[in-house]
Amino acid sequence: MTQVRVLAVVSEIYPIVKTGGLADVVGALPIALRADGIETRTLVPGYPDVIKALVVAEELLHVPDFFGGPARLLGGSHGSLDLFVLDAPHLYARPGNPYVTPDGIDWPDNGMRFAALSKMAAEIGQGAIPSFVPDVLHAHDWQAGLAPAYLHLTHRPRPATVMTVHNLAYQGRFPHHMLAAFGLPPESFSIHGVEYYGAISFLKAGLQFADRITTVSPTYAREIQTDEGGMGLGGLLRERSQVLSGILNGIDISVWDPEIDPDIAARFSATEPAPRAVNKLALQRRLGLDPSPNALLLGVVSRLSWQKGLDILLENVPTILGEGMQLALLGSGDADLQQGYQAAAKAHAGRIAVVIGYDEALAHLIQAGADALAVPSRFEPCGLTQLCALRYGAVPIVSQVGGLADTVMDAGEAGTAGGVATGFTFGPVTAEALDGALRRANILWQDRPAWRSLQTNGMSTDVSWRNRASRYAALYRDVVAGRRNQ
Repeated sequence: MTQVRVLAVVSEIYPIVKTGGLADVVGALPIALRADGIETRTLVPGYPDVIKALVVAEELLHVPDFFGGPARLLGGSHGSLDLFVLDAPHLYARPGNPYVTPDGIDWPDNGMRFAALSKMAAEIGQGAIPSFVPDVLHAHDWQAGLAPAYLHLTHRPRPATVMTVHNLAYQGRFPHHMLAAFGLPPESFSIHGVEYYGAISFLKAGLQFADRITTVSPTYAREIQTDEGGMGLGGLLRERSQVLSGILNGIDISVWDPEIDPDIAARFSATEPAPRAVNKLALQRRLGLDPSPNALLLGVVSRLSWQKGLDILLENVPTILGEGMQLALLGSGDADLQQGYQAAAKAHAGRIAVVIGYDEALAHLIQAGADALAVPSRFEPCGLTQLCALRYGAVPIVSQVGGLADTVMDAGEAGTAGGVATGFTFGPVTAEALDGALRRANILWQDRPAWRSLQTNGMSTDVSWRNRASRYAALYRDVVAGRRNQ
């Protein structure tokens, strides 16, 4: 098996820095790829937490003036991850969230911060580190989107390039006058370059210039080629449909494993699911819910936003209460949604519990203790929380979009009769359709053998990176071969 070297470029990586599922994906994929002969090094910004996480840091490159200040490229590792770190204190030595100020607004120099990341990726791609010259540069989301553009526009020998869209809604848009500051030539500002409705879009640049484009589920790959789902980029994606594919995400099943999980009250498995009841009681007690074994406990682990459909779930609080269910929600986001859920929890103590923020251990306990998990997203490129739910026996109730549609089989007649059902799906994404799915779930909940069958099917589903990583490995080899033949 031919060894392929991949430089992954990303703005966050689990377990060092995480704001969402992107970090989980890029933290797990390099490890899974090793079985397929893929050597990956991941380039990340030198945030304070990243610098601290390096076991040993070797200076590989020093640049006196790099996007407004001195910078170093460090090489090191964290656990099983091999890293390049762009140590540029003027860009990254800031506390808290990597993208926004403590007041919750975007850092005003985000364009420069992530142009620098992409530019360093391009330099590595073209041989700046002789000990690691990649065959493929894999850019993840808008923060890395300029890397394929820099490589294409220099007209020098370069690696093959892959651009992965984790969420098309985030496009990295910056004013036209920043073109020179980003080190882009004037001719790149065109419809066939980085220009996007009069501005510069880092994501558009990556989609325009990468040799291959992937996104994180087959259904989302189709959705983003439509005018509605394409969010202004549908035309370009239709143009490039021959190089676009959808590869489902997986989860790290060593982190998400109910048989050994240290964050839950009782370990369990698909063959021994009974201890889930202990986790349910532990979750109810921790959150102040009534310790009722017979109430269907609905879990939510999510960003609170319009995209995630949490407004229509809030509209369904009367249904949740009327059906005798309980709700345990963990998340943060839009202020009005936070306030709405907190008000519901205050008004219905013992039935509804809300924790604003993020707590990794509590997320594990919700997956292990909830009877069902709600993911009513309006669009969802892949979604990881429903994959965790399948593995932990929390029956997913999901909208029929993107990766949710690709990973959850509805407990309708066909799914139930075929013995393949794993949850409940609904569409369109409305409060009324969600109401119907919640009621269907509660009806089946009364039939415990049927419910256990759903749980068993879900827990038997392969949600690991095993097969998904092999698809990426095949893509890398294909794009490298195509590049060599040009």
